[in-house]
Amino acid sequence: MTIAVGDSLPQATFRVMTADGPAAKTTDDVFKGRKVVLFAVPGAFTPTCHKNHLPGFLTNADAIKAKGVDAIAVTGVNDVFVMDAWAKATGGHGKIEFLADGNGDFAKALGLDLDGSGFGLGTRSKRYSMLVEDGVVKALNIEDAPGKADVSGAAALLKQL
Repeated sequence: MTIAVGDSLPQATFRVMTADGPAAKTTDDVFKGRKVVLFAVPGAFTPTCHKNHLPGFLTNADAIKAKGVDAIAVTGVNDVFVMDAWAKATGGHGKIEFLADGNGDFAKALGLDLDGSGFGLGTRSKRYSMLVEDGVVKALNIEDAPGKADVSGAAALLKQL
């Protein structure tokens, strides 16, 4: 079943890069007691993700946070090393939290996993954005195709805040 507005996020563990190397970060660590914009990409460095989806959130980060959002986070079914390299390559390090969902556990728990095996990508996350307040989904925008970032883009989400 796909997560819906009003649902609580499932418990999951992400991997994040720290000064000491990879570390675990739970759903509670990211969302408990916070207002967070979360967006998901099928894959770091892939064309739509790298050239459209992430840049929109970087460009609009200040405007999003000015609406009372505590943090912006991105997740993808990539390992922590790829997500860290993507953060550094895009200038997103320190502006957006990069949450590696390496095995796709979070995407699957949300019911938002995508079978990319036909393209050699294995299990990935569908592209979406959501507003989460204290672990509860307040807005949810799911793209109907992985190559689009219209309804899940930063500009669309900003209008919902």
